[in-house]
Amino acid sequence: MSRWLLSALLIYVAGSLTAAEPRKPNVIVILADDMGYADVGVNGCKDIPTPHIDSLAKNGLRCTNGYVSHPYCSPTRAGLLTGRYQQRFGHEFNPGPPTDRTPGIGLPLTETTLADRLKAAGYKTGLVGKWHLGHTDDAFHPLNRGFDEFFGFLGGSHSYLRSGTGHTAIYRGKQEVQEKEYLTDAFAREGVAFIEKHKAEPFFLYWAFNAVHGPMEAAEKYRARFPAIQEPKRRTYAAMLAALDDGIGRGLARLKEAGIEDDTLIFFLSDNGGPEAVNASDNGPFNGVKGTAYEGGIRVPFLVQWKGKLPAGKVYDQPVIGLDISPTALAAAGVDARPDWKLDGANLLPYLRGDKADPPHDALYWRFGGQMAVRVGDWKLVKAVAGMGRAGGGGAASRREKATVEGAQLFDLKADAGEQTDLASKHPEKVKELAATWQKWNVEMAEPRWGPPTRAKKKD
Repeated sequence: MSRWLLSALLIYVAGSLTAAEPRKPNVIVILADDMGYADVGVNGCKDIPTPHIDSLAKNGLRCTNGYVSHPYCSPTRAGLLTGRYQQRFGHEFNPGPPTDRTPGIGLPLTETTLADRLKAAGYKTGLVGKWHLGHTDDAFHPLNRGFDEFFGFLGGSHSYLRSGTGHTAIYRGKQEVQEKEYLTDAFAREGVAFIEKHKAEPFFLYWAFNAVHGPMEAAEKYRARFPAIQEPKRRTYAAMLAALDDGIGRGLARLKEAGIEDDTLIFFLSDNGGPEAVNASDNGPFNGVKGTAYEGGIRVPFLVQWKGKLPAGKVYDQPVIGLDISPTALAAAGVDARPDWKLDGANLLPYLRGDKADPPHDALYWRFGGQMAVRVGDWKLVKAVAGMGRAGGGGAASRREKATVEGAQLFDLKADAGEQTDLASKHPEKVKELAATWQKWNVEMAEPRWGPPTRAKKKD
């Protein structure tokens, strides 16, 4: 009898300890596509309300110096999901469009994704939206890169009004589906369904909307909200952004209804700056657009919310980058990053909480064909495509070149965020210092595994 009582007591104690273990937080990464820095209310947008996106800043942190690691779609995603500069593994250019069936082009199989790591830690993992990390080989498919579930498309862009077949299909898992809803609404529906399905267990949702990337197609119910916007392209853009904001709002409401809002770490950012002349986006005070290494191509809306664990309504001004999302999410999940993973991102939690006051990074780096940039403190050395400026479209001119520091411009971003006054001739010693810093990083990077798509085939 004593032995039986002792066994029962041990089982009870073990069960109590298990029940007392804190729940691992859910992780949601919401990625917009081709959104301008100034196209959300918290960054100054006046003509397009974004209340749900803005709520992430109200209930969390707005990173005013939030960057992505590349000014184009696919390489940014490769860096975000691995936590490593994508140039380390040769993912420097977009894959070709769905019609390009060149084998072997996609996120290299040598790389481990955030989904892989969280799945190994007991998370349910899902991707809803745009993949753009390989569409020719099954090995590159999201279901083979750490995701348990996938609903979306494999390429770089997709119609919002037509489901498509074959190379332009919408997939559930690996099966083509015929989607009837406006695509942003469909991705919202699927993201909410994933949250509902897995609300009782830790999950990772990579919610990669293709809004507000072209084609410029809006549902009339959203377009009707903006009669005051007279410019047709901007009105369409506003409608597309409204659909995105509504969809995000549906997800946030489901988290609250399920009682897991405080158990969820949420990131929101765009994959690059807006191509202003293409989709009528607005990069605000910054020079340059998508495809350039100027601020307008790489500085993006960047919001982080984790209620009760991170400050609410705080502005964080130190430079951060999309590479930080993986190590931050892993730290929140209790996964210790191993040195042999060679992550370039930083765990932002102690910085966002205020436990650490120094910058998360000594320097941030960019390389895109013939373009380069490095930011150290408030100084930025940059060599971008000549003549791109605010009205440019994508940076094709120098893609086949190799980046060098010769002729690079120097800007003091604290005094000149718009990169209008080149200080290279006034501060040659600073140019030399930053050039050496970038060159030291650059020699560690790999050669591109493939070249850029041709202009005739390009679909970004």
